[in-house]
Amino acid sequence: MDKILVIEDDLKLQKYIKDYLQAYDFEVEMVKDFNRIVQQVEESNPHLILLDINLPTFDGFYYLRVLRKKFHMPIIILSARSDEGEQIRGMEFGADDYVTKPFSIGILLAKINAVLRRTNHREEESNFVLGSLKLLNDSMKLQYKDLNMDLSKNEYRLMNMFMKRAGEVISREELLEALWDEQMFVDDNTLTVNITRIKKKLNEHGIPIVISTKRGVGYVFDPTDC
Repeated sequence: MDKILVIEDDLKLQKYIKDYLQAYDFEVEMVKDFNRIVQQVEESNPHLILLDINLPTFDGFYYLRVLRKKFHMPIIILSARSDEGEQIRGMEFGADDYVTKPFSIGILLAKINAVLRRTNHREEESNFVLGSLKLLNDSMKLQYKDLNMDLSKNEYRLMNMFMKRAGEVISREELLEALWDEQMFVDDNTLTVNITRIKKKLNEHGIPIVISTKRGVGYVFDPTDC
């Protein structure tokens, strides 16, 4: 179930949006303390934010800039400011869409669904999932259940090949090419060191041994127990 956080100070509009979206199986939360907007976004970790521009403290454009520096979830602006310049300003500050008030709730729902589809599609393209493991391409992290592991550039390249060719024997030559593209620049010992580091990180995060050595041939990555 997708979670939507509504940052809107009009109580009647709050209820209207919440009741409608809940009827379409969204989980909806409201910001209650407008002095803690950033903290509540962090605590809520929503899939999408609806952000009003006219707020009691700072305006929504201020919060849009702040949130864009810290978070990556999509943000749709709700605003009575229908001027084209304001809409352009919102998009330039990082909004994913701009809905002017008064609006049709059906149109808002359609825009929410469209933005979430685009976001989910981008995430599917940028991440590689294998069982409980997820390789986060944008941040070069390996995620196991709720744990995140930072990977070096070489560790990321090796994990990318291991996960895409799980269960296959991958030769040392192929892995060296994945690291440096040209075998002439390869230090064979560096490959061994990087694989040892990956094994250590996996072990430290409670992941069973999934990389085995095929002596004289290469390595096999088998995440069956993950």
